[in-house]
Amino acid sequence: MDSNLILIFSFWIATFLLGYLVTPFYINFLVEYKLGKQIRENAAIWKATEFLKLHKKKAWTPTMWWAIILIVVFWMVLASLLLQATWIINNSLLNQRETYLSLFTLGTVWMLWAIDDLMNIKWIWRTKWLSARFKIFWLLVFATLWALWFYFKLGWWDIWLNLGFVHDLSLGLWFIPLFIFVIIASANSVNITDWLDWLAWWLLLFAYAIYAYITFDQWMFLLSTLCVSIIWALIAFLWFNVKPAKFYMWDVWSLALGANLWIMAMLTNTIFILFIVWAIFIFETISVIMQLTSKKFRNWKKIFKIAPFHHHLEAIWWSEENVVFRLWLIWIILSVFGIMFYILQK
Repeated sequence: MDSNLILIFSFWIATFLLGYLVTPFYINFLVEYKLGKQIRENAAIWKATEFLKLHKKKAWTPTMWWAIILIVVFWMVLASLLLQATWIINNSLLNQRETYLSLFTLGTVWMLWAIDDLMNIKWIWRTKWLSARFKIFWLLVFATLWALWFYFKLGWWDIWLNLGFVHDLSLGLWFIPLFIFVIIASANSVNITDWLDWLAWWLLLFAYAIYAYITFDQWMFLLSTLCVSIIWALIAFLWFNVKPAKFYMWDVWSLALGANLWIMAMLTNTIFILFIVWAIFIFETISVIMQLTSKKFRNWKKIFKIAPFHHHLEAIWWSEENVVFRLWLIWIILSVFGIMFYILQK
């Protein structure tokens, strides 16, 4: 069997087993130390009264599951370094050409939002969370660093479209602000789509599965292995999180995994493909923007009962399961279109 396939399947099995074995102990730890989610009524803008009514029962569900993905993914990186040192494999998962940016993305976003999660639980510094402005500022700093790396270090300023009438869109310096905008928007879009059991994480799992295939097809085997490790860490999460949710991942990894997927899209030059696959997340974000704009300029009149859109569906008496399963079906259709477009435009 090809050595790259052996590497991927080995990390596939190891990631799931590590996540599966560690998770029960971690759930007990979260419960014992009461590391649970608060459901706040005060939103970043105005009130979240309707949201509180729908999800009050989820208050104090254990959270901070991001630590498991952190443990699993970075233990896999460490294991690969040890295997490389003993000549068992040729390259570790810590690779400048393929995985540096992904691992840097996961690590930097994790550090910032881990502080926010802890503050929400323990009211550190007598506040419930870091301000939205503070978090956006630091996400902007990280996104700028990533954009500069792509532009100056990797020499990328083209977007590959291959739509028949246009193949490459050369942006020059405009690549930097576009990159920053895409990363910030995509990171927050996953966070916005959270709060229904299994919704965001299955959508992330589908998207990472597509990029496991795309990276493998482009001979980026280490990045594909990292994708597979994240997929099976998510599966370990879902294994123990059959409804009702036993614990939540929360902001840290919704933001980190969302931003990281767009980094992978940039590395593989398939940003247009991800726009197709990411359509639900994009619409959810647009629904929030529409709602806030309507409130501001139409004397508090709302377009949706609650934004983002999946909570609006709940508010008009769709059950949580109906919302989740129907959005899954839409996502599967989008994923098929994304893969078909990728195959046809090669």
